[in-house]
Formats: sequence, structure tokens, C-alpha cells
Amino acid sequence: MNYFEGATVPWTELGDGLRRKIVGHTPQLMSVLMQFDKGAVGTPHAHDIHDQIAFVVAGSFEVQVNGETRILRVGDAFIAPHHQTHGVIALEHHSLLLDQFSPRRDDFLSPA
Repeated sequence: MNYFEGATVPWTELGDGLRRKIVGHTPQLMSVLMQFDKGAVGTPHAHDIHDQIAFVVAGSFEVQVNGETRILRVGDAFIAPHHQTHGVIALEHHSLLLDQFSPRRDDFLSPA
């Protein structure tokens, strides 16, 4: 798939005010839109092999990476190399992150 047309790809409901839409992927890279209702939590976690960069597309987030907490707004991003704990709380309704993973998250491609 060489193109992503957002209007043709439905959101995957993850529960607890979270939705995901896979933008595209190769074996080494994946882009994913994550939409959050206000107050929705991306529970703190760490990845064993995946490096992650998350760019704020809409809204704002309280973000914690490796024990440091900041407020990020549109145009800001955080970087979470593998093994670094990170998590977010959405501060506005329909806050949106564009997550980049390397390598791709094969678990996101498997049926739930």
C-alpha cells in the first residue's frame, strides 16, 4: 500500500477512550494515528525492541518519558527509545498523536 487516505480507513476502537488508525508500514517502520478522549490514558509502559517517536497532531498531553513529565501541545513530540518507560494522559477531547515505531509493531497487524 503506497498511499493512505484517512477518510477510507476506519478507526479501531481500543476501549477506555482510545482509537487507533494504522497509516502505513514497512518491516522497519510504522506510522499510527492514536486518538484520545479527554482524560484517556496511555498507560506507562516500555518496549523491548521498538523505538517510538510520538508527534502531537491535535490537542495536548501530559507526557512522562523515563521519569520526566512535560505538557506537550500541537507541534511537539516525545522520543521513547526501547526500554524507556513512557505514557500519556490526554488533556483535551480528541487529542491526536502520530506514533512512529521502528521496527513496525507486528502485534498491531494481528486480529485482536
